[in-house]
Amino acid sequence: MKGPAEAGHSGRGSPEGGHDVENPRFEMRGIKKTFGATVALDGVDLSVRAGEVLALVGQNGAGKSTLMAILAGALASDSGAMRIDGRRFTPRSPLDSRRAGIATIYQELSLAPHLSVMENILLGVEPARFGLLDWPRMRDTAARALAELGHDEIDPGARVETLSVAAQQLVEIARALASGCRVLVLDEPTSSLGRDDVARLFALVRRLKAQGRAIVYISHFIEEVKAIADRFVVLRDGRHAGGGDIAAATPDAIIGMMVGREVADLFPRSPRRRGEAILDVDGLEPGSATFTLHRGEILGIAGLIGAGRTRLLRTIFGLEPVRRGHVRIATYSGACPPDERWKQGAGLLSEDRKAEGLAPGLTVADNLTLTRLDPFGPAGLVSPARQHETARRWISTLGIRCAGAAQAAAELSGGNQQKVALARLLHHDVDLLILDEPTRGIDVASKAQIYALIDALVADTPGRPAKAVLVVSSYLPELVGLCDRVAVMCRGTLGAARDATRVTEHELMMAATGAEAPSSAP
Repeated sequence: MKGPAEAGHSGRGSPEGGHDVENPRFEMRGIKKTFGATVALDGVDLSVRAGEVLALVGQNGAGKSTLMAILAGALASDSGAMRIDGRRFTPRSPLDSRRAGIATIYQELSLAPHLSVMENILLGVEPARFGLLDWPRMRDTAARALAELGHDEIDPGARVETLSVAAQQLVEIARALASGCRVLVLDEPTSSLGRDDVARLFALVRRLKAQGRAIVYISHFIEEVKAIADRFVVLRDGRHAGGGDIAAATPDAIIGMMVGREVADLFPRSPRRRGEAILDVDGLEPGSATFTLHRGEILGIAGLIGAGRTRLLRTIFGLEPVRRGHVRIATYSGACPPDERWKQGAGLLSEDRKAEGLAPGLTVADNLTLTRLDPFGPAGLVSPARQHETARRWISTLGIRCAGAAQAAAELSGGNQQKVALARLLHHDVDLLILDEPTRGIDVASKAQIYALIDALVADTPGRPAKAVLVVSSYLPELVGLCDRVAVMCRGTLGAARDATRVTEHELMMAATGAEAPSSAP
């Protein structure tokens, strides 16, 4: 087996002006990959020229991340070939790919939280002097990479675990810059970024493109793909399902290729009837939040990253202390820990499924049922047969793509992991669903399915009490299309809830950025 040396270089790119833009910077031909009986990739071809941005799109589980993992050296293909600048390339490890000029930023963060920012940025390629780490050079290199991103406020010496999710994502991008990449793969890079950070990222991608880098951009946001890419390729069920010039393709056409059918009525709205109050919040910090949420209602909270939305949800659920204000859930008043909130009929879907939303080493069945095991046996005993039967029902209901209830959650795609986390709330049969970025990293078809599910939970259905849903989302079309009311948090203050049918995305963004007072709406 030949190694990465076949690429004919030692990690240094060719002069930026010396490449032939008509020839691909890298190409993958006939790539196949199976996991047991599951065919993840079935003869996929992909190529990107130097100075080009290719959008790779498809549903969760379509094979996008697997294909890029093979390029990154994290997985070996079963068959097929790869070339970089016309030379055969067979990486044995991610370090081989990195040395060859390939940088990958995965959808799930791949940082060492206990290390510093600069140690993460230069991990595996640390500069040394006389056999010792050159710390001043490490700090300088990391600082320059962060400054290029427009985020020189991030301390290169800070421990990564102390940073927000958005800042950690920026560290990932800075690591790619510091490696001097020629091929850059961005897997859902904006999932944790605010509007200003997304604009900076797009400007950076355009600069890298102008410098001759080949860029693969993976996203579920079609508007992002239209804004940044030159071409697109659609994968569906591990096969090439279409592609072409992005400027000539409509969003509907791209979505149709992704799902194999038209996705109609993305935000369904069944008849809803406001019922009894489930959640009362009065003067709660952060945000001096005051609102009431009823059965049969979806209340959305808009705002920029860092405005305090997530901390508000965590305070309501008991993960953060109540420092000021009052919370009442159903008939239960006052602060209490999360395990009591579950018993009171409230469940939280965390924005960070990797660190909080799932136990990756446990099975799908365990993750789905962990908060409510009493149906599976007496006195704390669990019948695996009953547990797996229940898990299979939820797998079918939510369309979770997995090998079965016994598969480890870590082996699922990000979108399917999110469905497992949401299924846990449904299995627990909570009355109040607290959802923090529920569709982050989920493809359009899965979003439509989750929107329909949430709508059904609050629908006026005879013989079944409606649920109440509190949702934080950075995707404004989602809030306007899904919610009954939307409140905006700006600079730590939560404004009054607005009728979602009478507010526009532009008005919400104006309020979130402080251009309009967040409490000015009735």
